[in-house]
Amino acid sequence: MKKPLVYIDGQEGTTGLQIYDRLGKREDITLLQIDPEKRKDVEERRRLLNAADLVFLCLPDAAAREAVALIDNPDTRVIDASTAHRTAPGWVYGFPELRGQREGIKTARFVANPGCYATGFISIVRPLVDLGLLDKSARLSCFSLSGYSGGGKKLIAQYERDNRPPALSSPALYGMLQNHKHLPEMQKLCGLDCPPVFTPIVDDYYKGMAATVPLHMDQLQRVSTLHQVWQALSSYYNRGKGVVQVEGDPADPETGIDSGFKIYANQWRGKDTLSLLIAGNNQQFTITALFDNLGKGASGAAVQNMNLMLGFPEPEGLSL
Repeated sequence: MKKPLVYIDGQEGTTGLQIYDRLGKREDITLLQIDPEKRKDVEERRRLLNAADLVFLCLPDAAAREAVALIDNPDTRVIDASTAHRTAPGWVYGFPELRGQREGIKTARFVANPGCYATGFISIVRPLVDLGLLDKSARLSCFSLSGYSGGGKKLIAQYERDNRPPALSSPALYGMLQNHKHLPEMQKLCGLDCPPVFTPIVDDYYKGMAATVPLHMDQLQRVSTLHQVWQALSSYYNRGKGVVQVEGDPADPETGIDSGFKIYANQWRGKDTLSLLIAGNNQQFTITALFDNLGKGASGAAVQNMNLMLGFPEPEGLSL
């Protein structure tokens, strides 16, 4: 059986390198390589884009759109890791754990890989909407802590340079004008009437993400206890049998979060899993999505989507 041909357009970036690292040792695919001297040669890129069975686009938005325009082979399938197509018609959103998405990804020609912050927010809110527990008119907020690798090569260089400014040793809030590029997909994929008030925070560690949505129980319907919320999310995610897991029952003193528990945002660094943690009481509580921004938040998710599209076992090549 012929091995699928896979090409990474933009392999030199953070996401591209992570995908390459995950695929480089696999024997069930053939990676197409571009001569480093020709990586900006449009005709050479066109040739490889059309020769591949599946292409990863790890490019800025404008370049990703240009790359799609270069593809005229109807059999070439695409996973775009940029923001360019996440809410675009004709593109399937690459979050297989969401209700109805897995089968769509398997047959899609064009898949938009989710944003890292969006992955955290959507993993929490979309199930609540799908299950009828949260109305689409809900006014929500989210704060999310990320390692600096999520900002790409330029931000990594700032954090890792000698004699960097002392301010970089502390958390930095940004995107204060509520115009973060992940907000459109957060709203659309959760079916909300308006986007959340979103506070992204970057801190002095390499990778790892904790996205938290605070809630009052009276914002939800059909549930009145944390245990019921936990039950609903656990059932939605098939009792943690896949990449996404819902951690211990908050009503169980053996597994629930106690008063001394701390959530460390880099806990899942190097892993492709995502954990949901519920903490608080039956009146007000938080749900936190804990994952690696370069794993389930980027490259791990892209490889998971590739596996589905090419008919490989879904967890193949993932670190779970």
